[in-house]
Amino acid sequence: MPFAKPKKRGPLSEAALFEYAVAALARKMRTVRDLKRLMKTRAEEGDRGEQAMDRVVARLKELNYLSDARFAADYTRLRKDNEKFGRRRVQQDLMQKGVHRDLITKTLETAYEDVDEAALAREYIARKRIRKPEGESAQKETSRVMGRLLRAGFSAGAIYKVLREWNIEVDETGIEDQSSLIPDS
Repeated sequence: MPFAKPKKRGPLSEAALFEYAVAALARKMRTVRDLKRLMKTRAEEGDRGEQAMDRVVARLKELNYLSDARFAADYTRLRKDNEKFGRRRVQQDLMQKGVHRDLITKTLETAYEDVDEAALAREYIARKRIRKPEGESAQKETSRVMGRLLRAGFSAGAIYKVLREWNIEVDETGIEDQSSLIPDS
């Protein structure tokens, strides 16, 4: 039996769009940009739809259901405490989510002000069960560990500190080149 074709839904009224947005926020925390992108598929085409979405967003902000500042703070806390990600990774994720650059900077300063980055990198290593590189392929494994730590958002200094604790000889000029690939603020 073939799959049924999805029903073509008509555009939602402003009240129905508000209910749709509240239900979307109940399922998952979202940024203003993310919520607007979601509502765009259900709103009217053109200026009327844009105005309805703007009024819904304004009402959600007024009711304190939607806040990019709260989203950024919660998202940063969860990624730092649970995932053990470094500052740079969280910054990139927030930028992709559509959070304003100034808000990202302020949130990250607050969240990472008293964090020892090397200790956080060690916690990430423990969480991901990354082993100390040994044996014949130690150099290759060291490169993999360095790459994983870079993608997790840790600075070159923190990565070298962790590797030195493992008594691993590393060429400290190579990672500087790789870390320049990750955009700063």
